[in-house]
Formats: sequence, C-alpha cells, structure tokens
Amino acid sequence: MSAPQNAALDRLIRKLDGITGLSDADKQAIRGLPVTVKSIGPSGVILRESDPSLYCCFILDGWTYCQQSLKDGRRQVVSIHVPGDMPDLQGLHLPAPDFGMVALTGATVAFLPHTELRALVAAFPTVAAVLWRETLITAATHRAWITGLGRRDAQGRLAHLFCELYARLAAAGLNDGDTIPMPLRQTDIADVLGLTSVHVNRVMRDLRTENLVRLRNRRLEIQDRPALRALAEFNPHYLHLPNASAHS
Repeated sequence: MSAPQNAALDRLIRKLDGITGLSDADKQAIRGLPVTVKSIGPSGVILRESDPSLYCCFILDGWTYCQQSLKDGRRQVVSIHVPGDMPDLQGLHLPAPDFGMVALTGATVAFLPHTELRALVAAFPTVAAVLWRETLITAATHRAWITGLGRRDAQGRLAHLFCELYARLAAAGLNDGDTIPMPLRQTDIADVLGLTSVHVNRVMRDLRTENLVRLRNRRLEIQDRPALRALAEFNPHYLHLPNASAHS
C-alpha cells in the first residue's frame, strides 16, 4: 500500500478513535481496507446523482458539496463537507444516491469500497456503531438546514451557515482564531440558502455593516461571535462535536 493510502487510513482511524475508542483489532481491520486516493480539481464531479454508488468517500483535503438538481439546471446545495467528513455513508445501504457530489475547491478524497466496508462493520461492532453515528449526525445537520430554510429570514440563514462552518472547522483545528477559510462564492451561498446572489450580497453587506463578519481574500473573520450566534439562534448540539461549545 502506498504512502498516501496509508496516510488516508491513519487519518480515518484517528477520526473514528477520537469519537469512540477503537480497539487494536478495530484499528488493524481498518488498516486492511483497500483505499483509492484521488485528487479532484475544482468543480470536479465525485458522484453523479442517481448513478450506482460503489464507494464511500472520506474527505482528506479541500471542500466538497452535495447537491440535488432540477431539469432546468437549478440546484439546491444540501450539504457542505470539509476535511474529516464522510459525506455518503448512506451508500452502504442505499445503492443509488439521490444527490450528486462535487468538489468545491481542489480536493483530495479517499474512496473506500462498499463491499469491504460492509464486511468490516459486520465483523467489528464498534466500527459499525461509530459509522452509524456519523450517518445520524449527517441527518441531524439536514434537519437543522431544513429548519433554517423554512423558518429563518435571510440574515438568520447566512448567520447560521457561518456559525456552523466555524464550529466544524474549529473542531477540526482548521481555524485561525476567529478566521476560517471561505471558498464559497455568492452563487454557492445562494444555492445553499435558497436565495438569489443579489440577496446574498445585500445580507452580507448588512452583516459587515453591523460588524459581525468580514470577508477578505476567501477568508471569513467572525468579528462578534456572540452576536452572530444570537442572530442565528445557533445551538451546536446537533453537530455533536467534541467541545462544541468552545468552538461555536
């Protein structure tokens, strides 16, 4: 097995071990998984909507997103994924995905075959439990997004998105104090929040005017986290992150 493949599995083990302690046997079994590591350019397709799915993905570097598309070309971004995420564990049980997955930035992705993952979870219940937990957190995040789309105003939606991304990136050690990477363009944010790009521009201007956030050179600085959380009514509980309150 090559160095990138070994490194990918070591990162997966660290992630899962940090959630629930893995036994030496669990870790050894994960190290035995076949894995393919690929670099994917910005806007590269990782998974096509409704195509047969044979692999689960583990994001090693970069940002990806999942989307559902309409016949007229419009899309709804249904999730955003950062390093350490496993976006499509549902594929272990649902063979044809109801979403597509695309690289937002250049991304490095590890592909784990369903057949070997199914054998692993059948033989190692702790691994099965932690992967099931990740699937449930994905579902909880979807519910939080649905609530935002249905009941928050535009400012609340954008504030909630920024709070969530900050919490997730900070928990993964990918923040620089109150600053995080922000590769999302206005069109991407519009497709996440169900708004137009023009509306996103106005709301972003309002948040800047209120000294809540500052966006510069693809980096987002949260200038007043308590005020932004209050605007968003953000409670990080649904993310089930370690020390979530410290990062929200």
